[in-house]
Amino acid sequence: MANLAATLKEEIQRLARKEIKAQTGTTKQAVAQYRREIAKLKRQLREQEKKINFLEKQEQKRLGQPATTEEPTEGIRFSARSVKAQRKRLGLSVEDYARLVGVSGMTIYNWEQGATRPQKAQLAALVAVRGISKREASAKLELLKAEEGKAARKPRKKPRKKAKRK
Repeated sequence: MANLAATLKEEIQRLARKEIKAQTGTTKQAVAQYRREIAKLKRQLREQEKKINFLEKQEQKRLGQPATTEEPTEGIRFSARSVKAQRKRLGLSVEDYARLVGVSGMTIYNWEQGATRPQKAQLAALVAVRGISKREASAKLELLKAEEGKAARKPRKKPRKKAKRK
């Protein structure tokens, strides 16, 4: 009898597993398909974000604007040593680095000495300069110098001379 009971029990377990497998098989297939689709969408999203960032950088370069980061300036730390190190890394003089950041040379000097700290807008400009290479820095400087040269060369309107009446 024990043999018959064990055989019957095994057969019931086998049929139960078969029934469960049949009912959960379609669900497993659906879950696997959903996971594949989610992974595909994530890849597409990353590609689109890369393209958007690239296009934004290209547009900023085209317009000659400094690359702005979308990070809030509250989370950014300022260090006088880092300003000096950044300037040295780019191989720029104080005046050129100041032109790149959009402040005066004396301001950069004071920041490097720790005498003053940048305001929020200036801090954002410093962060924007952090991520550029020497080549990009020199290209931006040339662009800025060219724009300054254009502004200085604008012809002034000469006042008309009044004709003398006889």
